[in-house]
Amino acid sequence: MSDPQRRSIDERVRAWMRDGWEEDDERFGALALEIFGFQFEHCLPYRRFCQAREARPDSLGDWREIPAVPAGAFKEVALRSFPSERTRKTFRTSGTSGARRGELHLDTLDLYEASLLPPIRRFLFPELAEGQRCRILVMASSPDEAPDSSLSHMFGCMLAELGTPDSGFSLQPVGLLQAAQEPIALCGTALACAHLLDSISPLQLPRGSRVMETGGFKGRRREIDRHTLYASIEEKLGVPAARIVNQYGMTELGSQFYDSVLREPDRARRKLAPPWARVRLVDPHSGREALPGEPGIITIHDLANTGSIAAIQTADLGRANRDGGFEVLGRQPGAEERGCSIAADLMLGA
Repeated sequence: MSDPQRRSIDERVRAWMRDGWEEDDERFGALALEIFGFQFEHCLPYRRFCQAREARPDSLGDWREIPAVPAGAFKEVALRSFPSERTRKTFRTSGTSGARRGELHLDTLDLYEASLLPPIRRFLFPELAEGQRCRILVMASSPDEAPDSSLSHMFGCMLAELGTPDSGFSLQPVGLLQAAQEPIALCGTALACAHLLDSISPLQLPRGSRVMETGGFKGRRREIDRHTLYASIEEKLGVPAARIVNQYGMTELGSQFYDSVLREPDRARRKLAPPWARVRLVDPHSGREALPGEPGIITIHDLANTGSIAAIQTADLGRANRDGGFEVLGRQPGAEERGCSIAADLMLGA
């Protein structure tokens, strides 16, 4: 990375990630507007998109006015804010053979990886002290097997930083679960969990175990709702719903969002954002903020996306929670299925 402005931005965002879970609206707004100015200047497709909406760095006074790119645009054009020859890593959305896939291009992994671990520690392992580890079993391909999967990369970072030596990747960890003597964190897509539960007799995972599921509930071959899945996890693995954490993320983002249940067991389940990201719920008809309690399109502003585009409009519907945070209601009508669950469904349902 040779651009001094970009280096300065990355250093300040990374410093925030090191500072702890410090909410700061003024800090966020200033960084968001500066990042918008940088991306407007260095990403020509995004500049044209913004100009068509009469949005320029010198015309905006609030980060909420920054135009959000629809996630589907990442399938159509390379949205990078650096020269293509500096690309170090490309993550791709999952899909079937021949399908066009969205791509996130990165010229450095430093900020991307720095954004992964604080939310994981806070929401999936809130009781672990610094230096402590947990046995983690991941039902997904490893980063070596799937080098363009952002989910596999995230799991690889999680294992390296928080996993015990007997942690690892296994698409069918039935024997490992049956032999478990210590608490386990079982992680994978929702449909990978569903396939596992189909193949296992009821057992009781050690006290303190937890499940993290992600990726949506609809695939090419099957569909399952969250309540049914969680009831089956409790029946087959002995892990109660209060210890099941959903992660909401996208290939196109640098940050992820987790359920609050392990961190705040006495409060309502909801998704919480890291301080360097903001979630807005936008009325699909008016384009304005959705009214409290009303569904809206989930639109995310992620400061970890300095080398791509920070403001992204998803194809998901959500609703603000009265205790703060948000809940995901599902896909917009007509939106395609979530990619990583499709991949797991195709691999495990054959």
